[in-house]
Amino acid sequence: MGNGERRAGSGTRDPGRGIRDPGSGTRDPGPGTRDPETGSGCCLYDPAVTDQSGRPARPARSESREAAALRAIKEDHPELADAVDMHLELVELYRRVQGRVPLPSMEISTDILKRHAAERRPLLRFEDIPLDLTELRLLVRQVADILRRHGALDEADYQRVQTLGRDMTLLAAVGDWYRSTAESHAMASVGAARVSASTTADDAAAAQILSLAMRPFLSRCAEVLQQRPELDGWTHPHCALCGGEPEFAVITPAAERHLICGRCALRWKYEPLTCPYCGNADRSRITSFATTDGQYRVYACDQCRRYLKAYDGRRASRQVMPMVDTVATLPLDAAAMQRGYSS
Repeated sequence: MGNGERRAGSGTRDPGRGIRDPGSGTRDPGPGTRDPETGSGCCLYDPAVTDQSGRPARPARSESREAAALRAIKEDHPELADAVDMHLELVELYRRVQGRVPLPSMEISTDILKRHAAERRPLLRFEDIPLDLTELRLLVRQVADILRRHGALDEADYQRVQTLGRDMTLLAAVGDWYRSTAESHAMASVGAARVSASTTADDAAAAQILSLAMRPFLSRCAEVLQQRPELDGWTHPHCALCGGEPEFAVITPAAERHLICGRCALRWKYEPLTCPYCGNADRSRITSFATTDGQYRVYACDQCRRYLKAYDGRRASRQVMPMVDTVATLPLDAAAMQRGYSS
């Protein structure tokens, strides 16, 4: 994350320490470092090969596919520049963190998933998420910084979230936030009262920050389940892993619709024309419209008045990238809201 990194050149030894020119009292830079034309003992320094400390320079880190795609959106649609810049910072933040997150230890089998599916209960317990509390604290504050810098978080909410990021109760608050969604589906299936939401879960700004800050940990957990064939047995509209709602969708080349969780990015198959929010399966009450190039679609429900955006992979040159595609489809959000739908 950058904290605690040593500056280039600090605490390093002079590679020629202790070797002096007896005639001048200056250090001899050593063999192989004289000017070939003058024979003088000045050091030849190639900044492309070494940094100022004499160590080999680190190669430039390659840009991620998501970052490259976001920059392309910014070039083609300058009106989306603010949203692109904010997501570029989030993508880079996640990239730095996610490689350090270990895979969770989860027991997954056909029988286990069948049991969870029957109970509508997600597989991942909060206690099994491989959280690093120090990393999480920093993520909460950094995400708040990014959103505040780009005008997506007002000052009062920013200060409250910054305080939460330093508070000793952060882990308990994150646990309440996670369970308020993950456990509510199982409780509803047996007719029990909904899990009572914590103050944090009821705080929209804090919930948004926690959702973004937890994404590197939850998406790492989703990697464990994503490739398992048992996932085909999950037919509910909420996520099999964490219980989150779908935030996006993708239409596969086989014309299947896969929902994408807004918390952990897990993908699972769901009926193409059934509303994942209210279960409405009356096709006459599902409104669908697309971008002019057909790359993106909106499925809007005339019963609950909610909508879901989708990436059409049948005519795509790349795979769906939710962090990119949610920005690319911001004009579709405006179009859906103008028609009276909400996300």
